[in-house]
Amino acid sequence: MEQQHQHSKRKRKPVFVFGNYKNYYGYRIGQDLQEDPRLNVFKKELFEDKECLDIGCNSGIITILIAKKFRCRSILGIDIDSDRIEDANWHLKKFERTGKTHAKASKLEVSRSANGSEQSAAASLNEEMMEISRDCPSTETNLFHMVSFQQENFVQSRCPLEKKYDTILCLSVTKWVHLNWGDDGLITLFSKIWRLLRPGGVLVLEPQPWKSYENNRLVSETTATNYRSILFHPAKFQEILLDKIGFRKVEDITSHLSGSKAGFNRPILVFHK
Repeated sequence: MEQQHQHSKRKRKPVFVFGNYKNYYGYRIGQDLQEDPRLNVFKKELFEDKECLDIGCNSGIITILIAKKFRCRSILGIDIDSDRIEDANWHLKKFERTGKTHAKASKLEVSRSANGSEQSAAASLNEEMMEISRDCPSTETNLFHMVSFQQENFVQSRCPLEKKYDTILCLSVTKWVHLNWGDDGLITLFSKIWRLLRPGGVLVLEPQPWKSYENNRLVSETTATNYRSILFHPAKFQEILLDKIGFRKVEDITSHLSGSKAGFNRPILVFHK
């Protein structure tokens, strides 16, 4: 009886009905890689000196890396989960601190190798952050001037974002919108993106394939119900965005994407307004 009581008191595994896993991107990236492979296929002209929006930014790492690597004029990351936004702001502070201490840390590493001491400021830095920071070109612009985060339910918000954007990212988000709000929610997502884009702006879309919906259809009663009623499968997204929403052309930029674990080799499509 005591064992049963203890078992019943165990903490239940959290259910992330919006796909708001901590480090959603990170756990799908190959462990031997130093950066998200999608950064290698993103074109500089999509982001350099552009005002950008990242919908469903999760813990904010790819948002920050885009800012660092491509030098956006600004990039706002939004996510439905306030905990993930808290994580994102923590990562932003970490990246900024890592960038400022990189040169100093390198000198400390040399000193540590010479005297055998394992105690140095460099040892306290997250190694993964350091590796990523090395791979991304440094910029004199303070990251806090480029990158910001806020909690937002993009689909259901009645206080729409007022600013217009040159580039909007929607990476591995459509499935969760679709499962939680059905076809109507998907169309709302696409329509809001269209309205927020400046003329000539682009949507960078990474849709999950239909087969991945099945894996998550039972995370809630709502997702189970919506899964059964969805008509607009991902294979129809291009047609919807071009013929119904109004984008004028699309290009697939993922021909050389490699290095991801199974499940993350998804097409990345760039739609031009």
